[in-house]
Amino acid sequence: MKLISRIIFTKILFISLFSSLFAQIPQVPAEMEFADLILRINPQARREIQLDVDALHRSPKHFQVKMDRFNLYRPIIEREFRAAGVPEDLKYLVIQESGLIADAVSTSNAVGFWQFKQGTAEEVSIRVDRQVDERKNIVNSSRGAALYLRGHNRTFDNWMVSLIAYQMGAGGAKAYFGDRYRGKRIVDVDRNSHWYFKKFLAHKVAFGEQVFQLTSNTNSLRLAEVKVNGPTSLDALAKKYKVSEEHLKEMNKWTSNGKIPAGGPYYLVFVTDDQVEFETGIEPKNPAKSSNAGKSSTKYSTANSYPRIAGNTTKASQPDQITVNNLDGVQAASTTTQDTFAEKIGIKEKRFRRWNDLEPGERVEAGEYYYTEKKKAKAEVATHIVQPGETLWSISQKYGIKLSSLKAKNRIRRDQDLKAGMVLNLQEHRKRGEDIPVVQISNPSKTVIAKNEQPVTQPKSNPVTSASSNQKATDPASLTHTVSPGETLYAISKKYGVTVDQLKSWNRIGSQNIISVGQKLTIFKP
Repeated sequence: MKLISRIIFTKILFISLFSSLFAQIPQVPAEMEFADLILRINPQARREIQLDVDALHRSPKHFQVKMDRFNLYRPIIEREFRAAGVPEDLKYLVIQESGLIADAVSTSNAVGFWQFKQGTAEEVSIRVDRQVDERKNIVNSSRGAALYLRGHNRTFDNWMVSLIAYQMGAGGAKAYFGDRYRGKRIVDVDRNSHWYFKKFLAHKVAFGEQVFQLTSNTNSLRLAEVKVNGPTSLDALAKKYKVSEEHLKEMNKWTSNGKIPAGGPYYLVFVTDDQVEFETGIEPKNPAKSSNAGKSSTKYSTANSYPRIAGNTTKASQPDQITVNNLDGVQAASTTTQDTFAEKIGIKEKRFRRWNDLEPGERVEAGEYYYTEKKKAKAEVATHIVQPGETLWSISQKYGIKLSSLKAKNRIRRDQDLKAGMVLNLQEHRKRGEDIPVVQISNPSKTVIAKNEQPVTQPKSNPVTSASSNQKATDPASLTHTVSPGETLYAISKKYGVTVDQLKSWNRIGSQNIISVGQKLTIFKP
C-alpha cells in the first residue's frame, strides 16, 4: 500500500512539474524588438510562430537539454558577437542551425555549430583540413558566424534580411528582397514573411531571456576556455587541466584523433565547477547587477578604460586604421563640418550623422572619436555611473551604444533628467516603473578623456561675469579654470565662448585630448 501511494505521489508530482513547465511556455507578442528593428507581427503570423514555440517546448526533457547547452556556450557566443558589432539577438540562430551539437552535419554537408560549408568557412577564416575542423569549435565558428552576418548587414543594412541571407546566401537574398528593406527599422511580419525568419523568431521566443531565468541551473558548472599552442595532445592537456581525456575529446571535436598540430593559438574548452581562472582563461566577468537605489556604489561601476581604442593609432585620423569599442572608427584631426568630414572619410553625410547620433549642423570636433559603422544596441559593460557634465549623447559615444537604445533601456529622454550619480543600464532594459538608482560619487577618476557633448544652443553669456568660484583671474586678459569631474574640453570651450583648438593650444594639450580632474586651464578672453 505504501509502495502504491509512493508511485501515485510520484506521478502527481511529475504531472505537476510537467504542467508547470507548460504554463511557462512564452507567448509570441504582437510587437517585439529584434536587433535594431521593431517587429509588428499580425495575428496569423503569431499563430504560425506560436506553433513552433509550442513544438520546441513539447518535450520538457529535450528542451532542457538544449537550454543547458545554450547556457553553457552562450557567454562565448555573446562575446564574439559583441566584438564583431553584431546584435546579441542573433545568438538564437545557433540553436536553430545545429542545436549546439558540435559535429552536426546537414543534408547539404554543412558542418558544426553554425553549419558552415567548407568554402564559406574559409571565407571567414575558419580552418578546415585533415588536422583541424574549426567549424566544430565554438569560439572560431561563432567568430566566423559573426563576421558572416556582419558582412551581410553591410550589404543589406537590415538584420532581418542579413539573417535570412545566412540561409539562402547574399545572392539569393538580393534576388528575393532587392532593396525593399534597406535601412528599414519597422518591419511587419505576416503570412508572406520568409519562413526562415519566422522559424528564428520562434527560437528567440522559446529560448529568450525570460525562459533562461526560469530554467537556469543553480549549480556552478561553467565552460572554461583556454588558448593552447601546438603541437600537443588532448592527453597532455587533460593532465595539465585535471580533466579526463574523454571529456576533452567530447568537448573538442575540432581536433583530429586528439592531436593538436603545430601553430595556434587554438581554443580548448571543457566543463568545470572550479571558479578559479586558468592561466590562459579568457572568460569575461560580468559586473554585479542591482536596481536598488539604496545599495552601495560599489555594486556598480563606470569603466574608465572606455572608449577602447585599438589599431594604428598613429593614423587615427584616417579611415580603416582604428577601432573604437571594437567598431570601425576615426578621430577628427580638426574641427570641421559634418559634410566635409564625411567626404574626407568616404561616408555619406546622412549615414555618418545617423551612426553617431548627431543633429544636422553639429560640428565635428578636433580630437573626438567618431564611428564609421553602426553603434551597438548594448555596451560591453552592464552599468555606467553618470558623472557631472555628462550627457546622454556623450555616454552613448563613450561605450559605442546607440543613443536611442541608451534612452530606451533607462526610460529617460532628456539631458535635463540626468543627475550625477545615476546608475544607467547599458545592457538590460529597466523595468517599467523602476526608479533609476542614484549613488554617491566618490573617488572620481583622476584622468578624463575629453569627449564631445551636445552643443549648447542658448546664447553665450559673458565669460568674465559667468566665471564660477573655482576660476581666478590670472591677469586682465585671462582666467584660470579648474577641471571638475566629468568635464570635457568641449563643455569648457562652450562655457567660455572659445574653441577646443584654442584651449589645447593655450594649455599644451596633446592630440589625445587628455585632461585631469583638478588641472588648471588658462583661458584667454575672446
